[in-house]
Amino acid sequence: MHIPEGYLSPSTCAALYAAAAPFWYVAGQRVKRMLSSRMVPMLSVFAAFSFVIMMFNLPLPGGTTGHATGAAIAAIVLGPWGAMISVSIALAIQAIFFGDGGILAIGANAFNIAIVGSLVAHWVYQGIAGQSAATAPRRMIAAGVAGYASINVAAFVTAIQFGIQPLFFTDASGTPLYAPYGLEVAIPAMMIGHLGIAGLAELFVTAGVVAYLQRNDVSLLTWQASLNQGAPQGSWSVTRRMWVVVALLMVLSPLGLLAAGTAWGEWGADEFADPVARQAITEASLGASAPEATPAGLEWWSQLWAAPIPDYAVPFISQEQIGYIFSALMGTGLVILTVAIYGFVSERLRKDSPSAS
Repeated sequence: MHIPEGYLSPSTCAALYAAAAPFWYVAGQRVKRMLSSRMVPMLSVFAAFSFVIMMFNLPLPGGTTGHATGAAIAAIVLGPWGAMISVSIALAIQAIFFGDGGILAIGANAFNIAIVGSLVAHWVYQGIAGQSAATAPRRMIAAGVAGYASINVAAFVTAIQFGIQPLFFTDASGTPLYAPYGLEVAIPAMMIGHLGIAGLAELFVTAGVVAYLQRNDVSLLTWQASLNQGAPQGSWSVTRRMWVVVALLMVLSPLGLLAAGTAWGEWGADEFADPVARQAITEASLGASAPEATPAGLEWWSQLWAAPIPDYAVPFISQEQIGYIFSALMGTGLVILTVAIYGFVSERLRKDSPSAS
């Protein structure tokens, strides 16, 4: 569900950056009001969780792959605004350093996964959980449904963005310049796998983490309530059990290499010129023929950025599995660094603002 470079027109990317900007701004203001050094571990651990869980690729129908996003559990613990910040940071790091998603498409991917996904998860979870106790089984059910709804709505919005490209962006002969398949292909191709498999993965991941926290660290499930009472808690020691989960996922991350194939709509520009790859694209697209040549705009913009560690394959580590673990470790370190910088800057701005004096 990471939209690569060149699949959306530059104007679509700009529009989605503009659409994401107000949410980022409000999220930043909400987080800044209660951000301190104690907040950094909370944002970091769920950004890291999102980063690592997205490395676990799952086989989907048509020979493609998908993955959970971690946006739902972040929204449940941090609230939708904190989740928007943490998941957006994870997505930006994936795009810049690992080529997972495009640089121009960071706004689109953040809008789909971090913003839409977090809001949907929050609304569904709150609607089902209601005023039940933090340890109630109803909370685990609410979390599972929230996770399932979150990723599927995000996938649907992504499919629409793919599908409208041929309607608005073609060359003089009518050939699509960017994503080549219209809504009639993009929506079912995206949704079949997400409704049937990736959504269930998000369901089990979200419900499983909530069940884990109910048994081992219920304070994280009541963290938002403590914020509302003016007592934010979020030290490294408070988040240690979630860091154990993240560490375990990093060790197990090579399991994500077992799923063969490429996620729908994430094919490399060179694959459209490869007969074998074109056949795989056609099969994944419900039999709709792949374009005979790489769409011109897609080919041009796909060269915009060369990630230093593309596809999490570390160039100086020959063993793929070890390289994947190293990438997970490196990504987590970058998450912590980025959140720490974000927290430092936000804290300075808050202290320097006239309202703080």
